[in-house]
Amino acid sequence: MAFVTRQFVRSVSSSSAASASAKKIIVKHVTVIGGGLMGAGIAQVAAATGHTVVLVDQTEDLLAKSKKGIEESLRKVAKKKFAENPKAGDEFVEKTLSSISTSTDAASVVHSTDLVVEAIVENLKVKSEVFTRLDKFASEHTIFASNTSSLQITNIANATTRQDRFAGLHFFNPVPLMKLVEVIKTPMTSQKTYESLIDFTKALGKHPVSCKDTPGFIVNRLLVPYLLEAVRLYERGDASKEDIDTAMKLGAGYPMGPFELLDYVGLDTTKFIMDGWYEMDAKNPLFQPIPSLNKLVAENKLGKKTGEGYYKYK
Repeated sequence: MAFVTRQFVRSVSSSSAASASAKKIIVKHVTVIGGGLMGAGIAQVAAATGHTVVLVDQTEDLLAKSKKGIEESLRKVAKKKFAENPKAGDEFVEKTLSSISTSTDAASVVHSTDLVVEAIVENLKVKSEVFTRLDKFASEHTIFASNTSSLQITNIANATTRQDRFAGLHFFNPVPLMKLVEVIKTPMTSQKTYESLIDFTKALGKHPVSCKDTPGFIVNRLLVPYLLEAVRLYERGDASKEDIDTAMKLGAGYPMGPFELLDYVGLDTTKFIMDGWYEMDAKNPLFQPIPSLNKLVAENKLGKKTGEGYYKYK
């Protein structure tokens, strides 16, 4: 009798697992909105792992620039991956590029896609308008995801009628090299959607981590306050920028010091994130404005990309 019971439990368990698995969306067709650095990177890794991708941006010129960047990135990957077989490397590049098509009209291409990943400007109004429009044209099964690093996923999802099929997929720059993806589940995100995105992330060869819809998710919620605490230490005159950077590299084993990283990321990007968090929770001491950061951004000294930030670059 015990044996029969065990067999019955195993049977029920396996059928339940199979049923749950059957309900998940297997993502094959991906639409990426935004052909910038992040969007192009997401399109590249999706195409390189056997997905059919449509990359969407506002103009043909922007899309041509994106595809050129993707091709250059793929050739770097191929050179390393197929070092002893250049012909196989060329085939890999051509096959991946053939899986990426482009469009300037998102509404016309989302009807047959399994997943829409948005990677456009960090502006709630703009993102909401895009998703509201696409919600009318996308198939019922289509999952929507935002690559935002600072906005709340719930606020973006509320612009649609598919809050249960909406989540965050936060990739890291550069996308082809960085293994981590934060999968953000809102209170409305269904388990089916969440599991489908976990599977998709793994299919890309990435390592997913899960987080609730909290400001900054995991990495930025820990990283940005650390960066700004380093600036406060400097502003108080407790230590120089150079010594703070050296201390964190040699003492904590970090590859870059906080000021080097701030300049690399872009001071405007960091300020944008902190301003958003400050609006949400003005009493939080970690979210308070940083005078030197605000001054540098106002002077358009944004870091490496402008030639000067906390450090000067030739």
